Amino acid sequence: MENARIKILIGITLFFSLVLLVTCVGCGSDEEVEQKTEETSLEIKKDSFTGKPNKIVYWNRRKEFNDMNDTHLSAALQIGIRPLASRKDIPDASRKLYLICGNMGFVGPEPYVVDRLTHSTPYLVKDAADLLVEIGKNFQDSLRNKHISAHSIVVTSVLRTDEDVKKLSKRNVNASQRSVHCYGTTFDISYKRFMKHDKSAADARDVDLIAVLGEVLRDLKKEGRCYVKHEVKQACFHITARGRQ
Repeated sequence: MENARIKILIGITLFFSLVLLVTCVGCGSDEEVEQKTEETSLEIKKDSFTGKPNKIVYWNRRKEFNDMNDTHLSAALQIGIRPLASRKDIPDASRKLYLICGNMGFVGPEPYVVDRLTHSTPYLVKDAADLLVEIGKNFQDSLRNKHISAHSIVVTSVLRTDEDVKKLSKRNVNASQRSVHCYGTTFDISYKRFMKHDKSAADARDVDLIAVLGEVLRDLKKEGRCYVKHEVKQACFHITARGRQ
């Protein structure tokens, strides 16, 4: 009888130890969770048989998108314009510039929206303008395939003239005098703000939207279409077109 009670007590102790162990797995401080959310994104992989959303895997945006300024600049020098002194010089740019806002004649939802620009103007060379449209359309196609509600990407910075750079330097000491934005090849896309199309549709998680956008950019980068830098302070992807290879 005594042996039976001992066995029962041992069994109960082992059971609660196991419950405690399972509960603690994956736990972390709020600070650790916040840091992981900031530094990583989610990649949603599809099941190879059904084509439906399957496993969600963390990956590091900072490591994946870390093309430095000199790399962006080398591409900008090849396909971009000569930097402009002021916005009044846009019509006389060394290469044709395309306005990327207003009524663009898109069929269906707009692939992107342009934010209220304070230190840049919405013009790009053709290769960069085409790339922006492709990013936006691929993003929406991918959302649809993953059964996530429709959103548009938000463009936060585009072409800067010398005057724009000087004004920005007064507010931001880190503003580069060799800004790649001066060549019409470069634009920034927010990874914290997206424009939802249908307000009545289910809300999408920010981490999922970032994941899909990152997946789109990674594919285009692998194809040699662009360089990408993950900007932390500006909360954006800094993208320079490379032109079609």
